[in-house]
Amino acid sequence: MVSKRRIGDSQVYPVGLGCMNITHAYGPPLPEDEAKALLVRALDLGYDFLDTATLYGFGRSEELIGEALKDRRQEYFLASKCVLGFKDGQRTLDARPETIKAACEASLKRLQTDVIDLYYMHRPDPNVPIEDSVGALADLVQEGKIRMIGLSEMGEEHLRRAHAVHPIAAMQSEYSLWVRNPEIAIKAACEELGVALVAFSPVGRGFLADPPVDPDKFHKSDLRGTIFPRFFPENYSGNLPLLEEARACASEVGCSVAQLALAWTLAKGGNVIPIPGTTSLQHLEENWKAGGIELSEDMVARLDAHFLPEKAVGPRYNQIGQSVVTTEMYDFETSQ
Repeated sequence: MVSKRRIGDSQVYPVGLGCMNITHAYGPPLPEDEAKALLVRALDLGYDFLDTATLYGFGRSEELIGEALKDRRQEYFLASKCVLGFKDGQRTLDARPETIKAACEASLKRLQTDVIDLYYMHRPDPNVPIEDSVGALADLVQEGKIRMIGLSEMGEEHLRRAHAVHPIAAMQSEYSLWVRNPEIAIKAACEELGVALVAFSPVGRGFLADPPVDPDKFHKSDLRGTIFPRFFPENYSGNLPLLEEARACASEVGCSVAQLALAWTLAKGGNVIPIPGTTSLQHLEENWKAGGIELSEDMVARLDAHFLPEKAVGPRYNQIGQSVVTTEMYDFETSQ
């Protein structure tokens, strides 16, 4: 029996479902019927933590969840995000209290629900003190429109300042064998404060798979070709040798490389919950099964040593992407 993991006062299966790629970021959106079928299949398998955002597909990800799953709302823990939004087809960044409250109302309508279990600030807003933004989220808790507050892509200082205003249930950070930045500070801070660490892109945006994604085949709308330099031609070939050891370890464990990557995140702490996204029913099931894979301490140490942060070739984000996050960086990253 797989033990569930805690987010605030709730318990969820150790692997959640990220709902970005069905509408957004890695190429064209899934056809509507396929996206809805994937969401239904996720619940049928036993996924009970769905993570979406206002930004994904400019609201379409939320709408698909509402349309496909409104009659099964009691079966899953629902998370969405505000602050990164959209207006006239363009992305916006706005954490003013009135904007957060309006965004929540819009998300509730798209999701066809009365309450969002976990509502994150998708990014910090440099023009609004985080205390003001969290104060607005606390009002939404009091009004019963959201149950818990989360943060995303923020560092320890923002977490502690936010937590002083209202308990923070979850911090979402990119965390994988290929991206170890939470280990600088935020992981320990989450453990200290009783905050769940929700690991997004735990399969390295498709890098930690066998075979890994092929940048030469990216659709023109795939953000990996423009925002994430590790996938750029001058960097990607230098990262591929990292996978040789991952394949060897996966063979020893008896799982896929993607499952190994997920099992590694699960081994990094009982408060870590990976949320891989996928457009594939096969990968959906494969990721689900990773929740039951336990790695030995020796295997975790071996993977830690092989995937040292400085071995990754290229920065995590381009300059624009990095400018809107406050997750701590390694010293070597600041010189890249």
